[in-house]
Amino acid sequence: MAVTRTFSIIKPDATRRNLTGAVTKMLEDAGLRVVASKRIQMTREQAEGFYAVHKERPFFGELVEFMISGPVVVQVLEGEDAVKRNRDVMGATNPADADEGTIRKTYAESIEANSVHGSDSDENAKIEIDFFFNEDELVG
Repeated sequence: MAVTRTFSIIKPDATRRNLTGAVTKMLEDAGLRVVASKRIQMTREQAEGFYAVHKERPFFGELVEFMISGPVVVQVLEGEDAVKRNRDVMGATNPADADEGTIRKTYAESIEANSVHGSDSDENAKIEIDFFFNEDELVG
């Protein structure tokens, strides 16, 4: 397997509960390395742009409101098959369906407040990384 990069967000429900370090530790323990990280307050425009793929879905407005409700930590992760590795450690979107020991099983409050976001493909990882980071911010 090749070393690749993926994108991750530690969502407002997790930052509100001061879980940034605990979530990052789970990612690192899974073999991912943080090569860029910043805590931001996402603007409405950023949230709408980032989640534009869901614009026609009924949950879009609630998703945007949730993502701007508090600070998030955006990260670039690097490791062997990073997208898959990150998705495995995140667990299923619905924490009730997530495996024991995953981030969502451990920390998510609900299917909506599920603590983390991760890219679903290498192609989307590049798009998502470029949305929040400049090349000179990737210092891994």
